[in-house]
Amino acid sequence: MWMGAPWPTHFPGAEVWSPSGVPKGLFTVGERTRMSDTIFSKIAAGEIPADIVYEDEDLVAFRDVGPQAPTHVLVIPRKPIPTVNDLEPEDAELVGKLFLAAKKIAEQEGIAEAGYRMVINCNAASGQTVYHLHLHLLGGRPMQWPPG
Repeated sequence: MWMGAPWPTHFPGAEVWSPSGVPKGLFTVGERTRMSDTIFSKIAAGEIPADIVYEDEDLVAFRDVGPQAPTHVLVIPRKPIPTVNDLEPEDAELVGKLFLAAKKIAEQEGIAEAGYRMVINCNAASGQTVYHLHLHLLGGRPMQWPPG
């Protein structure tokens, strides 16, 4: 039985590693790192290069390095929020901005009319590996159901 990590073991520009060998910002059993250590926080701060497709004062969107569809963009808030479970009532407007940015990006990418999928994972059992809230925008091919 293969026991390797279910995520890439190296991220371009991720020079900080945890003792378990997992890039800082990823979750391993019994270990959660500070939000400032996630690869997404570093991308939002401009410390790690990414293929940015949209940004404003509250959000950054960039192409996924391991795309699961012809268009696979991650939309993240600049505010460090680990998971959906960590959202507070004052984050309601920010969450709305995530969805509006995804709509705008879908239009830019030419996938709005054909259709696209938006996914937000919450915690390990859902597949979340980077503990910085993020929305996956997927499109450019027919999507299957059920998704997982």
